[in-house]
Amino acid sequence: MPFEHSDQDAAERDDTRAGTELRLIGQPPLQDHLDFVTRHVVGGDSISRAEIIDAWRVANDHYAELEETEAGLADGADCLELPETMKGEADALTRQPYFRKTFDKVPTHLAMVELNRLVASQRHVTLPFVKDLATQLSPRPDDAALFRFCQPVERKDAEVSVRRLGRDRFAFFSDSNDLRFHDGTLLSPDQVSGHQSFGPVAGNLGLFVGHGSNFLTVVRSDERMVLHNGYHRACALRMAGFTHAPAIVQTVTRRDELEVVAASAVVDDPAFYFRTWRPPLLKDFFDPSTTAVFPVRRKRRVVEVTYTVTETDMEDI
Repeated sequence: MPFEHSDQDAAERDDTRAGTELRLIGQPPLQDHLDFVTRHVVGGDSISRAEIIDAWRVANDHYAELEETEAGLADGADCLELPETMKGEADALTRQPYFRKTFDKVPTHLAMVELNRLVASQRHVTLPFVKDLATQLSPRPDDAALFRFCQPVERKDAEVSVRRLGRDRFAFFSDSNDLRFHDGTLLSPDQVSGHQSFGPVAGNLGLFVGHGSNFLTVVRSDERMVLHNGYHRACALRMAGFTHAPAIVQTVTRRDELEVVAASAVVDDPAFYFRTWRPPLLKDFFDPSTTAVFPVRRKRRVVEVTYTVTETDMEDI
């Protein structure tokens, strides 16, 4: 079978395959897991569906046991005040434009959160990347360096290439799955330089593609926190022996607020993450009974932008 159950030793073994994915299994829906293995795992289409389901069922049975032995474990995870040694870095972060633009919707603060008991809505991480990040944490960093690791203001994003596919079509390519369309906005002529048009320009329409803010963030409701962004860094911290990390905490009090700050998986089924006795947790990525390591096919993120121009003469009424 071209995948193996993970364990603590497996998580620490040298594995430089760019397409090696550590994935939580055993949580519904089963069909999603079947589709993942058969479509994305190297050699997955040759594995019998019964074999895939058997492995999933074992993990699902383990989660049923956890519902008895760890009921309510997600409730009341530590959400502690930042130490004084991080306050300077935190102040600098809150003045950062990406921060102000991203976290302007619901009450937000910075806190030290307990990693193990964060609810996990994302079911996979790229194992070599997690290991690379974990090595950056040795020797053990001071508090300021740890804060910058979790909340990187200075960053080096993956390379992006752009191709023109037609008169009105452009494609952006990156190895990072964080590449995304940002928004569109109207620009004045003096905001764009370097373009020579065939006549006077009346205005410009800007369509922006780039990366996300890339901060380690959680969404909190009542006594639970769902890890929203920063899964690779959170797993790297856990792998390196850290129990708590500085995170941006967004607090919601109703579903309407959840819809504007949370990932689609959480918005679609909030009761699963915030109400079930034992949802998937970050610590499950380090449990051999709930994880498997898969060799997956390499993927590139492609964002295609297409625009339409309509020219019409309208009579005044």
